Amino acid sequence: MSSLKDVLETYTKEGELWEPLENGRLRCFACGHRCVIFDGLDGICRVRFNRGGKLLVPHGYAGALQLDPVEKKPFFHALPGSLAMSFGMLGCDYHCGYCQNWMTSQTLRDPNAVAPPHLLTAGQFVDVAVKQGARIVASTYNEPLITSEWAVEIFKLARAAGLKTSYVSNGNGTPEVLAYLKPWVDLYKVDLKSFQDRNYRKLGGVLQNVLDTIERLHAMKFWVEIVTLVIPGFNDSAGELRDIAQFIAKVSPEIPWHVTAFHRDYRMTDPDNTPASTLLRAIGIGKSAGLHFVYAGNLPGHVQNLENTYCPACGELLIERRGFHVRQIRLRDGACPKCSRGIPGVWL
Repeated sequence: MSSLKDVLETYTKEGELWEPLENGRLRCFACGHRCVIFDGLDGICRVRFNRGGKLLVPHGYAGALQLDPVEKKPFFHALPGSLAMSFGMLGCDYHCGYCQNWMTSQTLRDPNAVAPPHLLTAGQFVDVAVKQGARIVASTYNEPLITSEWAVEIFKLARAAGLKTSYVSNGNGTPEVLAYLKPWVDLYKVDLKSFQDRNYRKLGGVLQNVLDTIERLHAMKFWVEIVTLVIPGFNDSAGELRDIAQFIAKVSPEIPWHVTAFHRDYRMTDPDNTPASTLLRAIGIGKSAGLHFVYAGNLPGHVQNLENTYCPACGELLIERRGFHVRQIRLRDGACPKCSRGIPGVWL
């Protein structure tokens, strides 16, 4: 009987994000690990393989499909109220103990993560997205950077069908992968998980890679929104939240920052769930740092009016939300209807 690893190796094609090295080795630069992979072995993600001196990468399947409000991604400044057809593959370059998508992301790393691949062509996926009324397609549920070749194949067809395209990512990028994605990705959400490198090392990453990616995404004019899952005892100190907010504000005060509540999941069952009061405190820190758009997420009804979008210039209500539901949109041609201040985002 074939193992899941054997099956996944049949759902591959030769990748584009790599370079050959001597003695059959190669270097992959789909993510910030920049793995040097020997013939017959895999990268850290476990789903990019060196076979015969060539890099084989995931292709032609989905590990998860879901039609979601775009606010769930979360994107608050991109076609509010629209639907996003989301797809995920298998594997991740991190191993976060609190991952909510561990069944897909930790495949081949955790024997309990056994989400099977389902054969799917790029054309079939886009057809489903169009028929379901989606305006956006999203690569999510695992780390999209490590399956970028497949995402680009889908996004080329999605763009031709008039859809926007998006990544929901940990931000562990490289200059090469961002250049590869730039022609085909409209929206990019980054999880900025901490501002301490030692915390990132616990998750399998490096803080500076993520900070560099955020700066590069903004400079390259991707539409960027940033999320921090606030975890008691891990990243919820006032000092760390202030460092995150000040970093984002330095890149651009126009970048939306979402602070969301942790709940016990996967292997992280010790911390308490995040109370609404912590999110309210984080909102205040973000505004004090000069951010124009700071949102409290995933505790609807407990975070006052902090899911709404207001004009930074005059305070006018622009978009009213509760949870993933948009109650009203009052923008006029991407601007405040009261004072005409332009509001950054992707509105058309």
